[in-house]
Amino acid sequence: MNTQFKKGVLELIVLCSLAKRDMYGYELTVEISKVVDVNDGTIYPLLKRLTNEKYFDTYLEESTEGPPRKYYHINEIGKKRKRELTKNFKSFMGAVSIFIEECEKND
Repeated sequence: MNTQFKKGVLELIVLCSLAKRDMYGYELTVEISKVVDVNDGTIYPLLKRLTNEKYFDTYLEESTEGPPRKYYHINEIGKKRKRELTKNFKSFMGAVSIFIEECEKND
């Protein structure tokens, strides 16, 4: 997938993933990798920014496999942001799809 496309939709994918259930960073990376190719170096800075913007609450949970894990929980502000981004994305995709269909008529 084109890097710029991925950057544009990654925030929405993170918000949608965390709307399903709370996850810790690596678990979220694995989940998102099912949709787009990402790595920890991409996800953790985004999680930090979104947490700073108050879209998530975080908590620590003990792990049997090492140190406690930091879980991310989407809060009401994050849910509102997810709805806003989803609406914008759908509108954008609809407009682009119409444009491409018109463009393909000229091929």
